[in-house]
Amino acid sequence: MREWPAAAHSAPGQRTAPWLAAALSMGAYCLALALYGSYPFGPQSRAVNDLGNQFVPFHARLWDLLHGTTSGDLFFNWSSGYGVPFLADFFTYLMNPFSWLVGLFPRALTDLPVFLVTLFGIGLGAALMTVFLGRLREGSGPLRALLSVGYGLCAWVLNDGFADPMWMWGLVALPLTGIAADWCLRRTRWVAGTLLVALAWAGNFYTAAMATLAMALVLVVRLLTATAMPWRARLRALARAASMAPTGILLAAPVLTVTLAASRAAQPAPAVSYDDRPSPLGQWARLLPGGHPGAPAPNISIGVLGLLLVAAFPFVRAVPLRVRVGWCALAAGVAASFVQEPTILLWHGFALPNGSPYRAAFVLSGILVMISWLALAHRPRPRELAAGATAVALLAWLCRDRGAVGTDTWILLAAGGVPALLGLAALGRSRSSRTRAAALAVLTGTVVLGSAYAALSATAARGAIAWFQPKITFTGPSLTAREGLLARADWPHSRTDPGPHEFANNDPLLIGGEGGSYYSSFAPAVTARTLRGLGAGWYMRGRHTLSFEDPVGRALMGVGSYLSPVPGHRALFTPHPALPAPLLTVRDALPRRPAGEETVFARQERVLGAAVYEVPALTPTAGEAPLRDRGGWLLPGARRPGTVADGGGANGDGMKGAGTNGGAPDRAGAPRAGTTFTVRCTPGSTALWYAPWFSGEVSGLGLRTTAIGSHDVTANPLRILGRVPADGTVAVRFTGRGRQHVPERAVGCLSGRRLAAAVHALRARGPVELAAAGHRLTARLRPGSKGSAVLALPAVPGWGCSVDGGPLHAPHSFGGLPAVPLGRGATRLSCSYLPPGLHTGLAASGAAALALAVVAASGTTRGRWRLRLTTPRRTHHDKPTDL
Repeated sequence: MREWPAAAHSAPGQRTAPWLAAALSMGAYCLALALYGSYPFGPQSRAVNDLGNQFVPFHARLWDLLHGTTSGDLFFNWSSGYGVPFLADFFTYLMNPFSWLVGLFPRALTDLPVFLVTLFGIGLGAALMTVFLGRLREGSGPLRALLSVGYGLCAWVLNDGFADPMWMWGLVALPLTGIAADWCLRRTRWVAGTLLVALAWAGNFYTAAMATLAMALVLVVRLLTATAMPWRARLRALARAASMAPTGILLAAPVLTVTLAASRAAQPAPAVSYDDRPSPLGQWARLLPGGHPGAPAPNISIGVLGLLLVAAFPFVRAVPLRVRVGWCALAAGVAASFVQEPTILLWHGFALPNGSPYRAAFVLSGILVMISWLALAHRPRPRELAAGATAVALLAWLCRDRGAVGTDTWILLAAGGVPALLGLAALGRSRSSRTRAAALAVLTGTVVLGSAYAALSATAARGAIAWFQPKITFTGPSLTAREGLLARADWPHSRTDPGPHEFANNDPLLIGGEGGSYYSSFAPAVTARTLRGLGAGWYMRGRHTLSFEDPVGRALMGVGSYLSPVPGHRALFTPHPALPAPLLTVRDALPRRPAGEETVFARQERVLGAAVYEVPALTPTAGEAPLRDRGGWLLPGARRPGTVADGGGANGDGMKGAGTNGGAPDRAGAPRAGTTFTVRCTPGSTALWYAPWFSGEVSGLGLRTTAIGSHDVTANPLRILGRVPADGTVAVRFTGRGRQHVPERAVGCLSGRRLAAAVHALRARGPVELAAAGHRLTARLRPGSKGSAVLALPAVPGWGCSVDGGPLHAPHSFGGLPAVPLGRGATRLSCSYLPPGLHTGLAASGAAALALAVVAASGTTRGRWRLRLTTPRRTHHDKPTDL
């Protein structure tokens, strides 16, 4: 068997190899960002897609929790969606241990620790992969480190993981679970292995599940291809793994039970289809470095060095045939499983992912790195390396017309492939330490520069796509807006809403306040449907909710001030006062929902407890003649000349990018199209329009608003048209993009006087004292309060309320808001929130911890008995020896 020279894997080299892998991978990534001018090395923001919309705001929220500057806690978030659960968000987005570094930086620099989550994930993943490769097969530490750099900067990291720092823990979890599985193979360290599995699952359960499944397959291949290992020993190793993995997972059970309950209660994601699967050649093209994603396919490239060795692996005769067959079959099987719907479901937790369609691709990158090490550890001959190089060249030629293959691919293959091939050949054949050192230096330069170039190429290509324009996170406008909100904070007496505009999709978490914006995979269905039913907008089929834009909606949610954009200035916002009802209101009687259809205006009045609208039926008076449709009118599809047919691009969450939150004056002389409807209302009242699924333009009373509705996906909010003129006539023109439905009662006229009277009446019966912090709400009511107490937040499951110190009862829903019966009279009300699934998870985790303690104790006892049996017994003839 050919082995590496002793100098190639000396003890110091083995100890420093993980550090070398971490330093090289992180250094190459930083070099790429510095060359591109990306944050934190230049002015280009990294806050694109979910990185800006979710992860930076959630880390800002974590900063607030760590420093005690927020009203909520780990259980409940008072800031978003007018009050939503938070523990599932914490477990999913913020359990990566590197995320907690955010507390060490100023809040205004939250972008920096978010970057460090990605950077340190790359470094730790590469370091741990270096350790695991050494357990897979002994060999040179520096060479293992170089291959692990290809894992830390694989194409999945550059194209998928970069925008989702939480997923970067998957890069760590794969070698972590691999080391635990290796201990099962060697029948040692069951307790430590269990703790590694628990750590992997606690950091990010989603990617840890993928890593665990992949390493289970790797363990099976290792057991099947092992030489001179009795079958009984193989079964024992498998049994150890079968007990270690569930115990480790159960140690992290609260992560699973809470998120599972939250997922079941969440608003369903938009439908996803995998009908357009990549062809085999399109999938193989992703093995080549430097490719830019075109059609969706798994991103699996691990760099030129790794690719050459993977291609050479089937030809390395020093590797036993069954080992080559087993590992090649594993890689091919995993690759095929990524594009078949049943196995796609298995990889993604039995739910088709919305967004990045091949999130598990990093496990195949890891398997390819393992194969490359098995090839390199057996010192492939020049002919075997040449065969691998020929295979790579053939693959590149066959994929030359694929969208994923571009100029950067050819540059990397030419500039990196030749020196890598020569370095490998020299390293394998030469006996000279100087030659080997030179070859290692060439390989190191090739790997680092090639990885940096691939990262630079991916970043530059992404920056040229309009869809990846960064969000405004911590810049001048957002910091100024935060100062304005904090200056008007009056929680819990009223809310300060950041408004319907967006610095990011989670504005309240980013800049503060208590608004309706909330974007999360765990957005409760109750929250989404309640807010939309009362007139708020949504994106992504309700997984991204928005704040109210109308006076009644703001009053219902206790909004005392909000921000609105300054006309003509995208990044400037002005604070405005609003008329808020109390966070808790007392009602004598709660009206029931009427049978049949109910307009948004009627729903608001029912929840408010007062009639404040006039809602006349629309009468078509000009333009294209509409057709009668169920519950309204069907526009024939007239378009205003020059109007874009489909509403522009997107900003990472399925929302159309052409809309505005306010209105703009009609331009003089603009060509007219569409249908004009007329209604009559009381002069001086405020006209509003509501057509949630309408896409086009709505204009009237001198204002024009772009509507971006798309049935069940994007909902327009209830919006203000303007003040009703003295003649009481309101003409509204709807210009649709294609055939569009307009509700028969799409316009309502609000009486400001009646709204003020209704709010003052609710205030008069409001609580004497009110406190809302953490996951609790307490109130001291006015003497003789009876009927029901209604809370201004969505009635999500998990709330329990007690009246005058009585038992906790779940409130019932009134228009989607929690309502608590007070009986004939009450003086105190106390409500608290408990995340569903937490008790079950804690019980399971406790049972697993007990089992772990029993195994650890029994192992210690067995160790002592073995020590006693193997220690010679002293007799009276034995004399002590002086030291």
